[in-house]
Amino acid sequence: MATFDLDENSAKYQIRAFKPGHLQVNETVYSRSLIVTPESLIEHWTPTTVAELQPDAFKIITELKPDILLIGTGENMVLLPIELYGELINLGIGVEVMDTSAACRTYNALSSENRRVAAALLIR
Repeated sequence: MATFDLDENSAKYQIRAFKPGHLQVNETVYSRSLIVTPESLIEHWTPTTVAELQPDAFKIITELKPDILLIGTGENMVLLPIELYGELINLGIGVEVMDTSAACRTYNALSSENRRVAAALLIR
């Protein structure tokens, strides 16, 4: 399992490690997809694979009001159709799609800068 070292990150929720099938937030290891922001953790995000993603999976993001959403697509980066997250862009939320490992690293970097970031992470 790759581990991440954080310097001075004051985020309440920090990603400590990721490997396909497992994601560690703070001291807890999760084996299912989730959404994390510096201030909140949504443990029961229903999609588990890219094939299961539907536009309504991102509705919770509008309530979180991040400046940027990182979508981690699992072990490999998969380009997603704009129809899945286009409404977020229309609301002024920046969206970046990448593999989940990269999304974890990017989340840690942005949260350490006190940015309003959310990461929707598929673990498989």
